Amino acid sequence: MRFAHVRPSFLTLAVNLDQNQPGFPTDKLETYLATTGIDTIVSRDTYSVVKRVIPEGKTMCGLCSRLRRGALYDIASQEGVTKIALGHHLDDIVETLFLNMFYGAKLKAMPPKLLNDSGKHIVIRPLAYCREHDISRYAQAQQFPLIPCDLCGSQSNLERQVIKQMLLNWEKDHPGRTANIFRSLTSIAPSQLADRELFDFVGLGAAAIPQPQWLPEGANQQRASKC
Repeated sequence: MRFAHVRPSFLTLAVNLDQNQPGFPTDKLETYLATTGIDTIVSRDTYSVVKRVIPEGKTMCGLCSRLRRGALYDIASQEGVTKIALGHHLDDIVETLFLNMFYGAKLKAMPPKLLNDSGKHIVIRPLAYCREHDISRYAQAQQFPLIPCDLCGSQSNLERQVIKQMLLNWEKDHPGRTANIFRSLTSIAPSQLADRELFDFVGLGAAAIPQPQWLPEGANQQRASKC
């Protein structure tokens, strides 16, 4: 509690990516952020790119996500930002783990801190250890403005929605399972998996077994010759 009144030694720049999606109420978020005194940047229109590239009826999430990420990196470079904070929470991370397993054949999720591929930006996820339902309750208690998105999560056959429902069903039958899955990401045993880049299975050999002290000299060799 002694840290509760310590002023943070960093500046915050809130970036609202208005992707020009139909029905997105940009003014609602801008009005709220203006009351907080946080600087705001609005980067517009990636939606038209997605519509042009993705065939009608196909899931837009993959390309949309990459375009958002690229826009954030560009703004971070322009503004001299040293950290990019994203809002992914614990449930997002667990869902991503299963998405990569089921649809990409990779054991991969989202880390709380990451150096991006270019090596120029550090991405942090301050909510990585928070549950979605706790964040939802906090947002309601603080009366944060809620902005519905009529595109993300509204398309049919979205893999993430399938995974989310699977985890909800598991949680009903086995409370605490989602948290346990997340904890497993913090306790990896490479020798118990099958990734040859993480563990040298080829060079693995049995150590020499010392002769038990209670056996007479040469007893092991005699046993071996009889077998």
